[in-house]
Amino acid sequence: MIDLGLVPGALPAGAWRASIVLDFARSELFDRTFQEGMELVEETAAYLDGPGRQESKRLTRQGGLSYASESMRLTTRLMQVASWLLVQRAVREGNMEAVHACEDRYRLAREAGPVADGDDVIGLPPALAQLLTRSERLYERVMHLDRRMYIEAPEDEAPHPVLSQYEKLQAAFGR
Repeated sequence: MIDLGLVPGALPAGAWRASIVLDFARSELFDRTFQEGMELVEETAAYLDGPGRQESKRLTRQGGLSYASESMRLTTRLMQVASWLLVQRAVREGNMEAVHACEDRYRLAREAGPVADGDDVIGLPPALAQLLTRSERLYERVMHLDRRMYIEAPEDEAPHPVLSQYEKLQAAFGR
């Protein structure tokens, strides 16, 4: 038996997307991504409140400014990922309808600030540089999931070029 909830075009676009969101929220991929994201948030908080605070005090003035800037970028990026993951978990647990999770206000921000290049991390404590790299990788993976689930239209939702021209001809000639 075919589950029409997973066949693009069998349901309205919003309902079809909601079924994709619900399937993802119930998946092992979500479990792993959620676990990794929350662990990275906790690890980052522990570092910034403990060893990171001590390491930042030993930096030059310029190094301290770089540390402050990069740690802000890091926490912003991780909070965006955590918020996105918590919305997916709310869907999974039935605290939010999947169709509501499709709203733009729950999308991952398209920009989490520029990605640090090699020059930006020179002089920063190695632990902070590692957290920056890991958070950038996680953010990119979650951004990819967000695009696939919420933004990119499945092929069956996109207008078929031949059919759309045929429909225009029908409209023009009254058939």
